Amino acid sequence: METQDTQPGVGSTLQAYEDKIAAQIHAANIRIDEFEASAKPKRAQAEVAAINALKSARTHIERMLADLKTTRDAQAVRAKADIDAAIVSFQASLEDFRQKFTTPSEKK
Repeated sequence: METQDTQPGVGSTLQAYEDKIAAQIHAANIRIDEFEASAKPKRAQAEVAAINALKSARTHIERMLADLKTTRDAQAVRAKADIDAAIVSFQASLEDFRQKFTTPSEKK
């Protein structure tokens, strides 16, 4: 039964959004693991530092996503916008890393 404070479909919409972000984080995790596997044998400090920065950004997004679950509906729109902006920046950082640190044969 719906109350006046409950918006129909908000829970399912929020879950779909969380699933979408989780899928993007999962894809990013795969790329980070690939970058890390490539960098470790070379012991390249710049690559390792960049990978650690990517991991930190990923952790920040995961924390934002967890916080979204406890955010009021009125603040959820702003929280989603912040997460979307963080994801775009994170994906750009992944691509920047790929361009800077992978060899031409490793680039996909």
